[in-house]
Amino acid sequence: MTQSHSHSHDVPSVCRCCTKSICTSHPGDCVSRRTFMSAAAVSGIALSAFAAQSAFSDEDEPVQPIKKTLKVQPVLMYDLPQRRDKTSWRSWGDVQTPEAVAGEKQRVQSELSELKDQAEFPLEILPIVEALNPDQASNIAKGEYDVTLIYAAGGWGNTLEALSAPDKWTLVFVRHRTGSTYLWYEIVHNRYLRKTVDQFGQPGVGPEDVVVDEVGDVLLRLRALYALKNTMNKRIVALGGASGWGEGGREAPQRTRDRFNMEIIDVTYDDLGERIKQARNNPQLMKRCERDAQAYLKQEGVSLETDPAFMTRAFLLTGVIKKLMQEAQTDAFTINNCMGTVMGIAETTACMPLSLINDEGAMAFCESDFVVIPSGILLRYLSNKPVFLNDPTYPHHGLVTLAHCTAPRKMDGENAEPVRILTHFESDYGAAPKVEMKLGEKITVIDPDFNFERWMGFTGEIVDNPFMAICRSQIDVQLDADTDRVNEETRGFHWMASYGDYLQETGYALKKANMGWLNLTA
Repeated sequence: MTQSHSHSHDVPSVCRCCTKSICTSHPGDCVSRRTFMSAAAVSGIALSAFAAQSAFSDEDEPVQPIKKTLKVQPVLMYDLPQRRDKTSWRSWGDVQTPEAVAGEKQRVQSELSELKDQAEFPLEILPIVEALNPDQASNIAKGEYDVTLIYAAGGWGNTLEALSAPDKWTLVFVRHRTGSTYLWYEIVHNRYLRKTVDQFGQPGVGPEDVVVDEVGDVLLRLRALYALKNTMNKRIVALGGASGWGEGGREAPQRTRDRFNMEIIDVTYDDLGERIKQARNNPQLMKRCERDAQAYLKQEGVSLETDPAFMTRAFLLTGVIKKLMQEAQTDAFTINNCMGTVMGIAETTACMPLSLINDEGAMAFCESDFVVIPSGILLRYLSNKPVFLNDPTYPHHGLVTLAHCTAPRKMDGENAEPVRILTHFESDYGAAPKVEMKLGEKITVIDPDFNFERWMGFTGEIVDNPFMAICRSQIDVQLDADTDRVNEETRGFHWMASYGDYLQETGYALKKANMGWLNLTA
């Protein structure tokens, strides 16, 4: 059974074909405007080539990144004590009168407005509410939001505990030097976290969830929680099925499902072949692929050192992949057997399509290695930038080389780096980008372990774009960590990298995911 092409008179641009709007706000709103399958129909099954009206999307826009908004409920907790004669009648702190409460609410509102302006991710901050007792706190905790941000000016522990809902993340903010003195600046550790004993006893909340004075520290934690929210329950298309590198990675797909509750949508190579065949039978579509490839090659900073026909086929493959993503209602994709199987079917390599899709703001990973893919999704949301899945070499003398035959050009999220289009190194076939990444750029590197127990990370500086006989996109990185320690602590195989320093956010997010974290730059 074959599916005929029903839109040959209305040829889409294959380099810009995906759904017009997937999601920019609340997770409940993350639904494609033009989807073929519902989430229920997609769940747990392979997508079918014969179910779609076309091998390509009818939309003439880039893949839109899915971003679930983080919703925060700020709470001002305080007490209004009454004077009593010849006895202690108040606790520490300034916020103990209606006038002080009004002033403190104004201060909090001002800080939150500034915080929201600084956030580079979708963030909704609800109106400030007040909690003076456990009943008020319990009602607040029943609300629909992700994070309880408690300004613990005063009040008692049972109120604070009632605000700390187990189905939400909790942050506790206390003041030392930024205005009114807070009672819980004194007692948040001994009474709330430790319950007046030596052991920590507040479920789901630890010392890392307490912030003193610095609103920037709140933003860091919210960024981490936003990234974790978007990583959890993520749906990803896996062409050729899910996999994991090496003997240690055999259980990685299932561990990804278990740890991050990800939904992996399998697509077969037979399916891909039918879609490519259908597209090739459309002369107008093939001409559009050729025009788009030529337009890309004419961009500043782009040089071609392989057969241009490989680039035309790469744009065709890009369109097919983006259609698969649209049908699955996701912005995440990975490909298995990209070192061989796809070449015979697509008559090019997958390197350029992955680079192009990442530059559009979506996520596309080679090798279907679910040991490292969760770290790529998390880091993508933390950094708000494309990430570079890479093969690490042996660190020595403070240096390490990271390389792969695919890399995004827009590593800073906006500007395209210079690129040479070469063949894929191991096959000497197809089209693969050698991206000249920015020298002097600070990068975050994450090394996930096979067992999903502890990730390791460090920062470094890009010091060279060498041209060795290895994967095409390659950078030499000066480590911000002890070389011997890096070698001692390395686990797994593939690493993930992004521009910028996101080690603190990574560690905080992993703590909330009940995973270990080793920061070698700290």
